[in-house]
Amino acid sequence: MAPKATLGDDLFERLLELIYSCELPPGAIVNESALAARFAVSRGPVREAVRRLQGIQLVSREPFMRARVITLEPRAVRELFEMREALEGYACRLAAQRMDAAEIERLAAGLEHNRSRALGGDEHQSPAESFDFHERIVRASGNARIVDTLCGDLYHLLRLYRRWSGAAGERRSIAYTEHRQILLAIRGRDGELAESLMRSHIARAAENVLRNLPASAEDAGSDAGVSAA
Repeated sequence: MAPKATLGDDLFERLLELIYSCELPPGAIVNESALAARFAVSRGPVREAVRRLQGIQLVSREPFMRARVITLEPRAVRELFEMREALEGYACRLAAQRMDAAEIERLAAGLEHNRSRALGGDEHQSPAESFDFHERIVRASGNARIVDTLCGDLYHLLRLYRRWSGAAGERRSIAYTEHRQILLAIRGRDGELAESLMRSHIARAAENVLRNLPASAEDAGSDAGVSAA
């Protein structure tokens, strides 16, 4: 039986959603008092959730300064996607070699189910319930080092960038087509093609993020942490 989620866990997931949706945009002050009032809780569990967000690099706090959602600098985005391209590309090659037929069909079923939900207008999924094509492939690689790197604490930061890279409707459609091509390469056990397709997919996603970085709350001069209350 899975351990029961605590109030801190629940608030952590809620704050993740505020950041993913840009209701708390890059650079926004994370106002613990306002968030505690919004969710009708004391500041303790909110503070715990904010500390966890700091631990996974979604929130930063300079000495004597208030906590803020990270600001997306183009160089940091590019470097992170370059790392993804190298590691996920190779993970995809390994997955093509190591996934059994049942795993591949579950991957295909998840991809199609996710597509159907999006077409039906049901796009809101919590981090816990969402289907993650990339995570499935990374885990299927069987390489513990790659899995630890991409599915550990860094996972949420990667997912944040990926969510923003696929926010536009046209990009979602293109990403689905690219995922289908990767799936077919895996199904055909063509590791070289699978790696090439994954690397190209991630490179295009990086350029999309760089073209569409969300405006920083610091640049806009707003206190989004208060407006989130």
